[in-house]
Amino acid sequence: MKKIIIALDGYSSCGKSTTAKRVAAQLGYAFIDTGAMYRAVSLYFHEHHISLTNPKEIEKALSEIHISFQFNEHRGASDVYLNGLNVEGEIRKMYISQMVSEVSAITIVRKAMVAQQQKMGKSRGVVMDGRDIGTKVFPDAEVKVFMTADPVIRAERRQLELLQKGEMIDLEEILENLKKRDIIDSTREEGPLVQAEDAILMDTSFMTLEEQVDFVIQLHDAKVALLD
Repeated sequence: MKKIIIALDGYSSCGKSTTAKRVAAQLGYAFIDTGAMYRAVSLYFHEHHISLTNPKEIEKALSEIHISFQFNEHRGASDVYLNGLNVEGEIRKMYISQMVSEVSAITIVRKAMVAQQQKMGKSRGVVMDGRDIGTKVFPDAEVKVFMTADPVIRAERRQLELLQKGEMIDLEEILENLKKRDIIDSTREEGPLVQAEDAILMDTSFMTLEEQVDFVIQLHDAKVALLD
């Protein structure tokens, strides 16, 4: 069976990564969480006090950053490694969420990450989620889905996710963070969050995870049937 690229773009906390992981597992495809890559860069910048307004500092830092994914048997998913260290738990914390959109809006950061992502998906058979996968990273992706959901529902999902990791954050704070990220993601100069013309819209507000996964799998199967 011919392998293709599945691009899942959309807003924060719409279920992109969870859906992408499940789809990849069912199809035997590689899953690449591009948002985690930007979170890892944000963590490095935070720990090394990199100024987001100093291009030379940023460029030097990027040359020292190596991001990789390693499968974790206990979680049944891949963990993110930053320069050889497992940072999966740390990059999901709220303080990283509060800076990741600003970091990912920096042109040289995006160019560096996009180059890595394109290299990872060169041989196809990949499910990749992010903000600009179908428009910038893989505009030739055979299946493109743009995910959205009601902002309050997104905030509630994010709050539950943080709570499960031991962080209790007020719903209003999370909602404001999501709104701020939406604005930055949608208006940035390099790789803004927009729905590709040929992307299928999926509103996950009242969809179960299984329904989301089935929706994408059906699109995949239909596309592959046409290609074979």
